Amino acid sequence: MTVQENVRKPLDRLSDALGAEMAAVNALIRDRMSSRHAPRIPEVTAHLIEAGGKRLRPMLTLAAAKMLGYPGPWHVHLAATVEFIHTATLLHDDVVDESRQRRGRPTANLLWDNKSSVLVGDYLFARSFQLMVEPGNMRTLEILANASATIAEGEVLQLSAAQDLGTDEGVYLQVVRGKTAALFSAATEVGGVIAGAPDDQVRALFDYGDALGISFQIVDDLLDYGGATEATGKNVGDDFRERKLTLPVIKAIAAASPEERAFWTRTIEAGDQREGDLDHALTLLARHGAMEAARADALAHAARARAALAKLPAHPIRDMLADLADFVVSRVA
Repeated sequence: MTVQENVRKPLDRLSDALGAEMAAVNALIRDRMSSRHAPRIPEVTAHLIEAGGKRLRPMLTLAAAKMLGYPGPWHVHLAATVEFIHTATLLHDDVVDESRQRRGRPTANLLWDNKSSVLVGDYLFARSFQLMVEPGNMRTLEILANASATIAEGEVLQLSAAQDLGTDEGVYLQVVRGKTAALFSAATEVGGVIAGAPDDQVRALFDYGDALGISFQIVDDLLDYGGATEATGKNVGDDFRERKLTLPVIKAIAAASPEERAFWTRTIEAGDQREGDLDHALTLLARHGAMEAARADALAHAARARAALAKLPAHPIRDMLADLADFVVSRVA
């Protein structure tokens, strides 16, 4: 699998269309990540927020609101809220996973320490709740508050499921819906709600975000076993070394012989990893067509995302969101 050269184009088009709004979001983020009394907070936050991420999730909020004719200004606050929630979860995830690299740079927990990452993550969660209250819309507050709880629940579920060979695709999907798709769907849904869209359009936006988020995470799992480090911002095989049962491995285990299952038990459940184990894992994934099967699932969810958009009014941004669903899967081929 290789990362395609043209994959950034749909996201860049969306970024260009939302340029003024994203500038406002970035300004608000910089303002709200400040702290008069604890200078480490903006130091740690800036390290991650200014690391060159594409701001995909807040762009989804802005895109949904703009597509439905919302003139502003509260979609900017909601988009900043989404980014703060996302950044807080990244800081916490890197501590839990003992990660050393994100987006091609050293993680905050490596540059500072675990305590700083956890506490600054807590601060950003608190800031996100301050922001989500300001529009004075109870429905958007409910959506984002529920998403925050769902994300945390998904992360805790992953702790018990990630190294249990009994984890099946249903549990995997539940984890992904929690830790990844919940914020995608909340981001699109609140954009529709703040724009005053009818319920069927808000539901369509939720369905789009949910499907896009699932597809995004499956592709991310695939890239861990076949993406270039400079393209993914992490080392190939990190999920294997961290003993995470992602979709390709779950599919390979389902088809495994007793000897192959013993390998997965040793490396994933017991954590006894030796030189050459990653290469053998890749061999087993190839033997059972696990990568191709996982990619087919990602394609199916991307198609579901596109189908959800059909219920929304014609708009150039709707076309960009459709292209974005294709973009997510085009990262692997």
